[in-house]
Amino acid sequence: MSRLFEPFDLAGTPLSNRVVMAPLTRARAPHDAADERTALYYAQRASAGLIVSEGTPISREGQGYLFNPGIFTPEQIAGWRLTTHSVRANGGRMFAQLWHVGRVSHPTIQFDNQQPVSASSKQAMGAQAFGYNAQGEAALIETPAPRQLETDEIPRIVEAFAQAAANAIEAGFDGVEIHGANGYLHEQFLNPLVNDRSDTYSAATLENRLRFTLEVIDAVVARIGAKRTAIRLSPYGQLFDMPLYPEIGATYTALVREIGKRELAYVHLMDQSGYKMGDRPADGSGDGGFEGLLHSLKPHLPKTALILAGGMTRERAEQLIEDGVIDLAAFGASFISNPDLVARLKNGWPLAAPKRESFYGGGAEGYIDYPAYAEA
Repeated sequence: MSRLFEPFDLAGTPLSNRVVMAPLTRARAPHDAADERTALYYAQRASAGLIVSEGTPISREGQGYLFNPGIFTPEQIAGWRLTTHSVRANGGRMFAQLWHVGRVSHPTIQFDNQQPVSASSKQAMGAQAFGYNAQGEAALIETPAPRQLETDEIPRIVEAFAQAAANAIEAGFDGVEIHGANGYLHEQFLNPLVNDRSDTYSAATLENRLRFTLEVIDAVVARIGAKRTAIRLSPYGQLFDMPLYPEIGATYTALVREIGKRELAYVHLMDQSGYKMGDRPADGSGDGGFEGLLHSLKPHLPKTALILAGGMTRERAEQLIEDGVIDLAAFGASFISNPDLVARLKNGWPLAAPKRESFYGGGAEGYIDYPAYAEA
């Protein structure tokens, strides 16, 4: 049997296979809390060895899109608990992705119309949040220049991540994945062409650039333990105005080395090859950057699993696992339209195409109405 479908021990959490459902924003929570439809959606996909939840904001300040279920109020914790119990009842395991968007937000989403906060004072050019337009309608709107966080505010953000992790465990998640990818707050600290600070979190040195992310990791580990803590990264990605810089390989190698020392549950890499922002590619792997980095990381993670997402197929997953490059393979959009994706991959059944117009927002259609193959 293919190793992709073998059980896997994820830092003490038993997985039924090595197939991971990647985090997928669906904007289906009208009150910013998971509900019965959320629970059904994830339960339908619980044959994945591991489900990583859609990004769940750690605070109102960290939210950049309307209708995303958060993890910072009692109502949100209770809403997620219904989902995690439903997934567990169907044999699945689930980590919560903890999310702070930083500058990729808008005052209409924030308390009292405050400016979004960031490591930087630079506007994310071309980026859009999902907030309220001038007519008070929910819409994609341009993100403004953020307010740069004061040095003494940063411990508050670190604590918000730690508290959100504790909330996630209270809600029944098996662990948490810190969202350090896709141009959001962590990358705004990591990228020296975005980070324009002059304090100990500045881009002046590699140590300073890594400081915020490592402080968040350490705070979360202190609260819930290393075996329940993970992180997602997207080196060479350019989503939300993340320019490429010469030290990308060195930056992420150093970060992964520190993660390996801490023995986290996993590192989840996103390969953005093929992604576009407008008419330009959103990745910089053309010269082998991402692929070369991917093949170099596993030795730094002797007790930490490595997951890869982005353009995944069964064939690619099996080869990378067999070669010892990764441990688990994450699938994204194909899980939207194939709730029984594991069975389809295992049996060679055809995959249903997703309806892209129903990816974000709306009701049951395009969310919980995709049939399993036997029912098609």
